[in-house]
Amino acid sequence: MNTNSVLRLACHIGTFAPPSPAMLDESLGTAARLGFRYVELGLGHIDARRATIQPQAEVAALRAALSDYNLMLAHFDLPLPTFNAPDPTVREAARDQYQKLLPFLVALASPGVTLSAGAIHNDGAEHSIARAVAGLLAMQRLAETEAPDLHLSIAMQPETTAEQPTDALRLLDCVPGLRLTVDSGHCAYLGLARKDMIPLLNRAAHIRVRQAARNRIQTGFEAGKLDLHDLVEDVLELGYEGALSVAYLNKSGDYGAVKLDLIDETVKTRDALRNARLSVKRG
Repeated sequence: MNTNSVLRLACHIGTFAPPSPAMLDESLGTAARLGFRYVELGLGHIDARRATIQPQAEVAALRAALSDYNLMLAHFDLPLPTFNAPDPTVREAARDQYQKLLPFLVALASPGVTLSAGAIHNDGAEHSIARAVAGLLAMQRLAETEAPDLHLSIAMQPETTAEQPTDALRLLDCVPGLRLTVDSGHCAYLGLARKDMIPLLNRAAHIRVRQAARNRIQTGFEAGKLDLHDLVEDVLELGYEGALSVAYLNKSGDYGAVKLDLIDETVKTRDALRNARLSVKRG
């Protein structure tokens, strides 16, 4: 086990408010006050128009906001779920947005960028998956050509082409160089055992953490079924080099998500991850 590796703990600032540029400062401040030094943020937190027209200016503004709270960027979320839509004009619009944002993403120098794996559309899973493979191949090739230091991964999420482990791994096998963003809460929601998560963690570029249980994608900490000690032990054993990002959902109801005191649950999860990290390293 590589106990000498540094396992960074991060916080997804979308936990504290629906993502918007207006809420960026407040959400970063909350993360800093909770003791985090790394944060995950996404497309909703930036001025997307300025990011495409003046990428350097948008990056400078974002870095200044992070610096104000002594924070560093752990990961960036770029959801474009319509890139595999049945309508070719809709697909093209999503891919065009991705291409226009590449200079911003390069200048941002995020350790990683998560893409949607693409929604399951009305014409069915197989058609949606086939279009997702084609779209992800194109986006990965574009990144390799124009942004070779950009590390792309796809998120495991409900109602996407990467909802199930087999689907996610199949996409990775079809798109060389693509990695996985593992949502451990989603894994608990699916009822995956520890051994079932290993192949996913082994392909992970980024990991999101919150407590969840079978058919409940978010629960209170005490009701959750995710063993955080096992998770930390496994990622260290696998030599994982990304961050563990505490990422609770600020919207309840969907997929059995329970309404919570998000700050309280974030603190509990943060402390449990810190304790697990210390315990594994000592062991």
